[in-house]
Order: sequence, then structure tokens, then C-alpha cells
Amino acid sequence: MTGSTAHEARTVAAKAVLKRQSIETPSWAYGNSGTRFKVFAQAGVPRTPREKLDDAAQVHAFTGAAPTVALHIPWDRVEGGPEGYAKLAAYAEERGVKLGAVNSNVFQDDDYKLGSVTNPDPAVRRKAVGHLLECVDIMDATGSRDLKLWFSDGTNYPGQDDLRDRQDRLAEALRTVYARLGDDQRMVLEYKLFEPAFYATDVPDWGTSYAHCLKLGEKAQVCVDTGHHAPGTNIEFIVAFLLREGRLGAFDFNSRFYADDDLMVGAADPFQLFRILYEVRRGGGLEADSGIAFMLDQCHNIEAKIPAIIRSVMNVQEATAKALLIDAEALAAAQREGDVLAANGVLMDAYNTDVRPLLEEVREELGLDPDPMGAYRRSGWQERIVKDRVGGVQAGWGA
Repeated sequence: MTGSTAHEARTVAAKAVLKRQSIETPSWAYGNSGTRFKVFAQAGVPRTPREKLDDAAQVHAFTGAAPTVALHIPWDRVEGGPEGYAKLAAYAEERGVKLGAVNSNVFQDDDYKLGSVTNPDPAVRRKAVGHLLECVDIMDATGSRDLKLWFSDGTNYPGQDDLRDRQDRLAEALRTVYARLGDDQRMVLEYKLFEPAFYATDVPDWGTSYAHCLKLGEKAQVCVDTGHHAPGTNIEFIVAFLLREGRLGAFDFNSRFYADDDLMVGAADPFQLFRILYEVRRGGGLEADSGIAFMLDQCHNIEAKIPAIIRSVMNVQEATAKALLIDAEALAAAQREGDVLAANGVLMDAYNTDVRPLLEEVREELGLDPDPMGAYRRSGWQERIVKDRVGGVQAGWGA
């Protein structure tokens, strides 16, 4: 096969993957949410879960790659119990999207000052576990597959609490919730290096998450948040390891510079995003049946929300396209021969490829406008919601 023929074959294969790519958007990114010190309110943001779905449907309509929306409880709580959530799921489908992961919240109540599931007070732990079980009930009603767990639990001072006891309490809570999951449901356990627990965080890294998931069973998977690592961490190694072990359940895509900034994915280091997605490709994570949930976890505080989410989806698409264009045979050959420069050159050739024309072709073949950002601006949706959504706003993270 000639070089040009091989490149054409890779391009055709890449198109097939890109056409089925699915990137879940977070409901909370559409509302007034942002950094811890201040939330800058924007006109036209959603006031209800249904309005969040309306905006999410716009992102999917213009990108063709964001068919599901993650919920966050209690921010997306609706009245009517299970029937109310079933109606919310039906509303989502009417808008052309579906409900995705259900995210729990055991970090904002005053009771959780010293932790939730690892709190030394049994009553607080029962309250936290009760909320997690409520989230599984919501999953039953919405048809959601994934329960995403993030705990702010930890300590600020040496001696504040027993580190081993807190791990025991965490393990007990996770076992209780895991036992409640249905056959087709999963638990994805996120981690965070620090903040708000500055001395010891109870789930600070992928290893802690992996160890707990390993004991729980196959329905417990690790969620890699790309912004939750120490500076200089080789995130693609973590991704490769977890894929090899069959324990990579989900991504929370975002970007950061110094700490957990929840910026648009690929904003700080697009080359890192490319390297991560190459390992995803290498480990079979881009296959249709991989089971990996590709989600955004972002808060847009100073930039317009819907365009920022569209841009984030496009950034993931571009990094994926570049990863798919890597000449795997040439790379493997260079690696076998120990040709360091040739191997690195194969990666760099793919990374330096301008994949925007390719993605424009993909969108046109899907019947979409090749320019999602321009199409959204021309749609008039932003002007419409600013005019129509007058009055109260629904708060979320950071409010």
C-alpha cells in the first residue's frame, strides 16, 4: 500500500469513528456556575433543568457529537419523584438528546463540613449514603447507566481524624451503594488531588479510586478528570494503565493551568489532550463498545456558556481526529527498531495535521453546518434566550 493510499485509508477509518463520537455535556455548565470566589451571572442562562436540556440540544444540533446530558442532583432535582424524572427523560428525547450520568452532591450541606461518607458522625454518613441511593433511584427512572461520585471528603490538619478509619468508612459506603446498582448500571469514582481538603483528601488520586473499584467489582470504574492532577503528571500513562486493566469508565474533560480551574478542554495544553486520546485509541477506547463515557466537566464563568461548550466539543473532536490519523504501523516499526526520533516524528506528524477540513467534511456528510460556532451565532438562539428567560436563575456550583 502506498503512502497516499494508506493515509486515505486512515482518513476513511477516522471519519467513521468521528461520525459516531459521543461527548456528554454537563447540565451545570449551562447555568450560572463558576469559580469559588465569584460567579458572574449571565443573561439568558437556564432557570430549570428543562431549559438546560434546551441549551444542550442546541450544542448537539450544531456539533452532532453531544447526544447526552449529565444531571447533577440536587441542582437538577424535579418534582414528582420517579415519574417526574421519567418525564424529564422524555422531554430530553423530544429535544433530540438523552439523559446521561447522574452526579451526586455530598459537599455543599453544612453537615458535610468534616466530610460526607467518611465523616466521623454516623448520622452524617447515613445522610450522605441516603443521597447516593436517591441518585440510583433517579438513574432507574431516567434510564441512566452511570452514577458519578466525587467526594470533597478529607482533612485540613494532621491528627484531625484517623486516615485509616476514613478509608474504612469510604469503603463501607461504596459497598452499600454498589449493592444497590442494577445489572446495567455502573459506579464511576472520580478523584481530586486537593481542595477543599488541604492536608489529606480521602480520594486524592487514580490509585485510590482504582483500589476501591477493584474491591467492589466490575461495575465500579475509575473516572479520570483531566484537571485533577499534580502539575507535570503524565495523565496519558494513567489512561493507558486503566485501559489495560479494564477499569477506565469515564473522562471528565476540562483544562487547568495551576489547579482545578474547570476551563475548556484543550485550552491549556492541546498536545496533552492529543496524547491522552492516542492512548484511548491504542487501548480500544474509541471502539463503539468500549463503554467509556467521554464527558465534559466545566464551569464557564467569564465566557458565553453555549459557545464555550461547543468549542470544547470541537476541541475533543480535533484531538480525536489527530489521534486517529497516527500511522500505527510506522510508529510500531520505529518503536521496534528503537528509532526514537522516527517514533516521535510519527506522533508529531499527526499532531501537526490540520484536521479542521476533515471535520468539516464529517459534519457535511452528517447533514450539519461545517462551522458549528458560526451556525450557532447565526441561529439567533442566544438572542432568543436572553429575551425570553427573564427573572430568576437557577444556581449551581460556586453560586
